[in-house]
Amino acid sequence: MSDIYLGLFGNKYGSEDAEGISPTEREYDLATLLHKFRLIYIKSIDEDKRQPKETAFIKKVEQDIVRKTFVDIDGLRTSVYASLIRYLEEKEYIRWYPFDASNDTGATLEELDENKMRNFIHMARVKRNFPLPVDTLPETLLKHLDLIDDKGRLANAAILLFGKKPQKHFITSEVKCVQFYGNVVEKPMPSYQIYRCDVFELVDQATSFVMSRIDNWVGTRSEGDKADVPTRPELPIDAVKEAIVNAVCHRDYTSNASVQIMLFRNRLEVWNPGTLPYGLTVLKLQGPHKSLPTNQLLADPMYWNGYIEKVGTGTEDIINKCLDYRLKTPEFYQEEDFRVVIWRQISESDNPMRSKSDPKAIQSDPKEVLQLKTLIKENPEISRADLANKLNISERQTRKIIDELRDAGILVRIGGRANGKWILTEQD
Repeated sequence: MSDIYLGLFGNKYGSEDAEGISPTEREYDLATLLHKFRLIYIKSIDEDKRQPKETAFIKKVEQDIVRKTFVDIDGLRTSVYASLIRYLEEKEYIRWYPFDASNDTGATLEELDENKMRNFIHMARVKRNFPLPVDTLPETLLKHLDLIDDKGRLANAAILLFGKKPQKHFITSEVKCVQFYGNVVEKPMPSYQIYRCDVFELVDQATSFVMSRIDNWVGTRSEGDKADVPTRPELPIDAVKEAIVNAVCHRDYTSNASVQIMLFRNRLEVWNPGTLPYGLTVLKLQGPHKSLPTNQLLADPMYWNGYIEKVGTGTEDIINKCLDYRLKTPEFYQEEDFRVVIWRQISESDNPMRSKSDPKAIQSDPKEVLQLKTLIKENPEISRADLANKLNISERQTRKIIDELRDAGILVRIGGRANGKWILTEQD
């Protein structure tokens, strides 16, 4: 005998027995009689398309328990996942939640912004045909998104999505954006911003930071088909936003680190504190792959508002958008953090690391550079920490040399931190 009854109700009532009762309703009645834990999910469709007996059955169920609606298989999976985790925790079979589903902050509904929730519903209805009306009560919306439990405790994801001050509870849920004059991390920095707000605003603010600090080609009205003056930013905004969305949505929120956006003269780097989900590799990110969100309750609302897709196309989109722009192929690295590198399109004369043969391309100590390259040739799988130890220099200086070699096209990293290796592309 099962411990849980899970019912999926659609538009059809199903076959009927001699008494006019469907097998589904018989199962539900038996589960009720045996006092089973019942989870009911109802397909969101126009009521006039639902058979009358199915509608009557649903109304009967609603008198006993709180049911949930779903639109597609991904939404159903997220809801069932959250409900089962909650059931296991309440029965004390497990004593932990994933970060986004945990609810131990003590935050209350008063700490959430109703205007943010109404705006969320409005945008979700426009972009994804979200089933709830704009005037839905906050608690109803939160229940629909599995962001509040039966005791009124808010999931962490609710605070990150709709909180008035999310960083009050999660200090590192901020995004740090910095711009550098050159191609390495060094002062002075022309611009540095730390954004503290909800996840939607974090994405928008960080994207705006990048797009407002890169070149933007501006044409004339005679060159376009519309009255507006045609423009073309140096980087495709969709690729930039996708990289930032992925970092904010899929990061490890238990880490003490923050998402970092670093704009160099020749590239954009987006750093995400966390690791790829089990089964995903850097190589798999470059082709079709499953969607495996680290924070499912956070990803679902971001999907509804059009920030992400649910089919695992994000990294492919970044690559394709950049190639359409005739940029170098973006790069993905899994080391201490997950990192996305989007290359900028700058002229050779404007690039201080112009070519492999340019003596000014590598500005670090030539002796240290040569020693590092020798160590990599001897052991392509050597870690950055071991390189620093053998060279007797700091890890920061080691990273600077590695970044210079990468920018000059001399050094490439393949694979992640655990099983990756370095490749020297030049021939001595």
